[in-house]
Amino acid sequence: METLKIDIQNDQEKKVLLAFLDSLSYRYRTESDDYVLTDEQVQEMVNRKADFLAGKTTSRPWSEIKKKYEGV
Repeated sequence: METLKIDIQNDQEKKVLLAFLDSLSYRYRTESDDYVLTDEQVQEMVNRKADFLAGKTTSRPWSEIKKKYEGV
């Protein structure tokens, strides 16, 4: 098996390509690696990292977090 990665420019290209693959009964999977953050989100991440590095954050043991979500 060989993998081919195609950078699709817009929704129309995606529709056409997927329709073509479907017409040939090709198996495929789609992935998106577009993670667009707003300026505010970027700044929030920078602030949280600074707080973490300065020791201003707290943490809980994984066992405590896991226990909270056990029946979910």
